[in-house]
Amino acid sequence: MIYPIILASASPRRQELLTMLGLDFTVMASSFEEREQVDPATTPAEQVVAAARGKADDIFRLTARAPETADRLVIGADTIVVLDGQILGKPSDQAEARRMLWALSGRWHQVFTGLALLHRVKTITAYEMTRVHFRPLSDQEINAYLCTGEPMDKAGAYGIQGHGAIFVDRIEGCFYNVMGLPVPRLALLLKEYGITLPEVKPLVRTGD
Repeated sequence: MIYPIILASASPRRQELLTMLGLDFTVMASSFEEREQVDPATTPAEQVVAAARGKADDIFRLTARAPETADRLVIGADTIVVLDGQILGKPSDQAEARRMLWALSGRWHQVFTGLALLHRVKTITAYEMTRVHFRPLSDQEINAYLCTGEPMDKAGAYGIQGHGAIFVDRIEGCFYNVMGLPVPRLALLLKEYGITLPEVKPLVRTGD
């Protein structure tokens, strides 16, 4: 079964991962303010699920009356970094990004991503958690990383798919979750809607 898929996110990383899965989709960025509309007294898992649901709900309502998207499937996602129970969102400036990176240096932290899939027949929510360890960082390394500009739009002030990968020496769980979209979990959820991802064809060696 094929539904028109709408990704309720402007994240280029999530778009890249959906494209990698061979899915056709439309991007509609949600205006849902997750950090302002999610109860901070709840657990990190509950917060990312609520934020993902809020983003998906926002786009689902916007497209409710459009005939071409009447049978749409909206996917919402939200990712946070958690250190010692404290949520590290996107840094507001370089000073905050520096503090986050120093805090993560030489330590384990958790990355949570919430998923929400909305369709007229049913709604499914879930989350994934991955543990990530940073090697000890030097002041020079942090300053050089800040100069790339990469930390400024990333939860926890780093991107594992970019220059931030050099800081990570251990990971327990789904790598793609740290990028912002737990691909294996999403594939299982899509099956609930009758959507089976294309088979990955093995590489054929033609000779040495």
